[in-house]
Amino acid sequence: MSERQDRPAMRRPHIAPRRGPADPVKALLHRHRELCERAVDPLEIAAGLEVHGVTDRTAARFRHRDVFALAEELYARVPRGGVTASAVRGSGRGPAAPGFDPPSRDTEACPRDAEACAGRPGARPRGAASLGRVGYAALTLTPGAVCALAVAGWQTAEGTARIVAAAAGTAAVAAALLLCLRSGPLSVPGRRTGAATRLCTLWLLAYAAYGHRLPDELIGGGPAGPWAPTPQPLVGLALAVAPAAWCARLFGVRARRRLAASRGLADFSTAARPLLFSTTALYLLCLAVLLAVARLAFPYEHLGPAVALGALLFLARLLAVHGSAGPSRTGLAAACGLELAVPTLLLAARLPGCGFLAAPVESAVAAWGSAALPQLACGAAALALLAHAAVALSRASAHTAVPSG
Repeated sequence: MSERQDRPAMRRPHIAPRRGPADPVKALLHRHRELCERAVDPLEIAAGLEVHGVTDRTAARFRHRDVFALAEELYARVPRGGVTASAVRGSGRGPAAPGFDPPSRDTEACPRDAEACAGRPGARPRGAASLGRVGYAALTLTPGAVCALAVAGWQTAEGTARIVAAAAGTAAVAAALLLCLRSGPLSVPGRRTGAATRLCTLWLLAYAAYGHRLPDELIGGGPAGPWAPTPQPLVGLALAVAPAAWCARLFGVRARRRLAASRGLADFSTAARPLLFSTTALYLLCLAVLLAVARLAFPYEHLGPAVALGALLFLARLLAVHGSAGPSRTGLAAACGLELAVPTLLLAARLPGCGFLAAPVESAVAAWGSAALPQLACGAAALALLAHAAVALSRASAHTAVPSG
């Protein structure tokens, strides 16, 4: 026998083949069945998958190019209203599982008034029961008109009549503003504005009308008595409710369209950030123009604090509308804290041995004036919210009805 024959036969170890599901999407469908059943279109499923950490790389393991293509298959596999996977048209989105025809992500997957749905996450189509575009556009002009009348009445009144005019005007403006915030693109879907957000907003508006002289009074050893408020900047801010609603709707509609045309999550994020910056710039331009026009009829000294406050309120509301109420509330609270820190430091400096606490505030007032303090506070908070919005609003989940958590 040869040497090769004498050698015992080498048996290769038997390696069991890795077994996986023949249909890899089936397990994912069972895991997210509730999301797929309540979704009104594949975009909502894509946003929900993004919230759960599914990326384009994850979708590749399920034989799909991106999360959107995976969401289309999940949407088609869940029967709803007699529509099945075989009844929908292919979209040419990318490679799909064998035997699957993904649905087209157009207005057929969404309610008939798809553009109205895109105005805000979770919005219902504006039908006969709603105001409609023209009616809501007229409604957004109401706070500015009511505030202008209230300030004009307050300026012409004297004594007790001035107090009554101020109280009645405040109530009327608040009612008009609530009507604008409870419907349309400025309304928060599925929830009410929290008490903390309302309290912070009231503080910021009150400081804009009455807190302008507080640092000067405290630095001078006062206050010696009450001083006259300056509600004139509130007229421009109330007039800016209309462009805020229009810009919010513009951002929602354009973001939804770009989401439908995107080839992946990264592609949408790249397109959403310039849209956010351009929309914010457009609103700031409208705000500055309205404040300048209102200043002609109701003169006041400083325009910068009102611009910074308007930018802060717009970004905070935009984040809340798109499911980021927590960061919105934090930004408003931070601005309130900075404004509240000014009188706190000045009063604490009157304690023995604590005079150094007033040095930063006194230096800022001497260099830039007391009006710069609320401008810095609101401006810093607005910039922080804009940086957060560049991340949060560039996600697909921010533009659907999927809860943020």
